[in-house]
Amino acid sequence: MLQRDYIQRLIREFMAALERMLEKKEVEVRREKIKELYNQYVGPYAFYSIATIEDVMKAMAGIEDEEKRLSKMDMLAELYYHEADTVGQPTRDELLNKAFMLFDYVETHGDTFSIERRNKMAQIKQKIGDVS
Repeated sequence: MLQRDYIQRLIREFMAALERMLEKKEVEVRREKIKELYNQYVGPYAFYSIATIEDVMKAMAGIEDEEKRLSKMDMLAELYYHEADTVGQPTRDELLNKAFMLFDYVETHGDTFSIERRNKMAQIKQKIGDVS
């Protein structure tokens, strides 16, 4: 029960920090805030910024607690999704693809329905076409 409360509090804290980051107008400021969020909530930006989806999945597989793993994957997907707005091609599509894959994994393996997650997945499909 305490673990569940901690994870829920961490998610709320992350979402509030993400909202504050999205209020920033300058792209460079947003990039710096995104890097901070990676390091604080998910793991080292140096790894996740260049990792393939396979590398990400291997890293996440090391988290034994399923609820914590799915929460981290969801947070990472959010970061990839929002970071895509701050970079050019082809990095933008790579980030959106990774975000989609993570959202999809959370959608199929998690027990929490999220219309927001489904909407983001639909937006990603529109932005980059058919996700591979």
